Amino acid sequence: MKKQKIKRVCITYPPFEYNNGYPLISLNRQFQWLRNPSFSYPIIPSYAATLLKNNGINVVFLDTIARSMTTIEWFENIESISPDLIFFEVKTPLINYIWDTIEVLKGKYEDTYIVLAGDHVTALPEESMEKSKVDFILTGGDYDMLLLNLVNHINNGEKLDKGIYYRTINGNIRNTGKFVLDESLDRLPFIDRNLTNWKLYSKSNDYFKRTPGTFIMAGRGSIYNNYNSNSSNILFNNIRLRNPINVVDEIEYLNKRYGIKEILDGTVYFPTGEWLSLFCETMKERKLNKKVHIDCYIYLGVLEYQDYKMMKKAGFKTVIFNLPSGNTKTIEHLGIKNNNIENIVNSIKLARKAGLFTDMIVKIGYPWENNEDIINTFEIVKDLMLNGYINSMNASIFVPYPGTKLFEYCDEHNLITTKNWFDYDMRKNVMELDIEDEKIFKYIKYFYNLSFNPLYVLNKIKSIRDIYDIKYHIRSLKNVLSYYMKDNDAM
Repeated sequence: MKKQKIKRVCITYPPFEYNNGYPLISLNRQFQWLRNPSFSYPIIPSYAATLLKNNGINVVFLDTIARSMTTIEWFENIESISPDLIFFEVKTPLINYIWDTIEVLKGKYEDTYIVLAGDHVTALPEESMEKSKVDFILTGGDYDMLLLNLVNHINNGEKLDKGIYYRTINGNIRNTGKFVLDESLDRLPFIDRNLTNWKLYSKSNDYFKRTPGTFIMAGRGSIYNNYNSNSSNILFNNIRLRNPINVVDEIEYLNKRYGIKEILDGTVYFPTGEWLSLFCETMKERKLNKKVHIDCYIYLGVLEYQDYKMMKKAGFKTVIFNLPSGNTKTIEHLGIKNNNIENIVNSIKLARKAGLFTDMIVKIGYPWENNEDIINTFEIVKDLMLNGYINSMNASIFVPYPGTKLFEYCDEHNLITTKNWFDYDMRKNVMELDIEDEKIFKYIKYFYNLSFNPLYVLNKIKSIRDIYDIKYHIRSLKNVLSYYMKDNDAM
């Protein structure tokens, strides 16, 4: 028999010590292994821990990745904690490993509930129910609220919300229906940062120039079609924003309570329009623009120069752009409306002109692109980098994940070459392309070679304003060099 009451919950990530690198998991747009440690604060699991604690449940937040914990140490901790429920947030390239981990855990702790959430199990919930002994799967992006609902169901008989998969007493797989995202985000408490060990993520991050830093989320979902964000496509089927005053309240609290100097907003794209104007105005009224730097993701082509200038005055330091492609046909394939290459490039230039640092994420290797298309994208990136419009750039191959429109497109056109989920970690191509795999990765190297161009280096030196910028540029260089080290390891 299962335990009737849940008194202790462990929210955790198992170690991945036998892989060469640090895995990017929580709400990252595409999974990859990093040679240098860079830890993204797991925001929704942190909300989950806070909600459980506020409702009288003993919660242990055990992130073995950020702690550099070994497998033996992790199992020793599980033994010591003796949780009634273990929760994992998972992504596609790690799901096979998670199934194996569940098998071991169930062998040792048969009566402990195992719960999974994340984009992969949202896309393919039955798969994990069939291939592992997981007890519950929480689908959709509000798995923080669903986890509390599940615990209250087990402890107090509360009705299960929609979006939960479970097993009947006979072992049959059932679910409560399609997940519904209708809860107001303003009702969420501020995350208990000490409970969730915020300091582990306060310095080792690619984007922080000033530390300590931390993460927040102003909203969930995106109004823009975004193939490059599997989390937003799968976890969120609508857009909900917190009140901008509520977000500023949290920033002020973080600054006063923890001395936070820089914040990275993890929303797919930071809100714009009237929301942004009120946010910026409130930041300046409270003089937080002098105390805290803000970094965020911005959708290309939607803001004007005066918007970027307003953001700069409100304390924004870095805007992160996702360049979909340098080709019109790819933009059309991706369903990106009311945008074109000229608008995209101009948006980047305007942000830099306004005094903001501009970081860029580039993806290549879409199934309909050829050599010429990739070269077009390269030439645009090259022009922007060598003329001082891009502060740092990250390039990688595109990987379609189950549940996304692009995966469906590739599957329907027989372009998927493997469904071994281990292969979906950017280390190899998983689609049938007109370009050889070796050549795709050679193109990636060409993008990174731009970081050593004398003109690019000169512009980076000219952009330095303080010691924090120097430290950031050094860290960026290390990340670029790590790509070449990783490439040599693979040879």
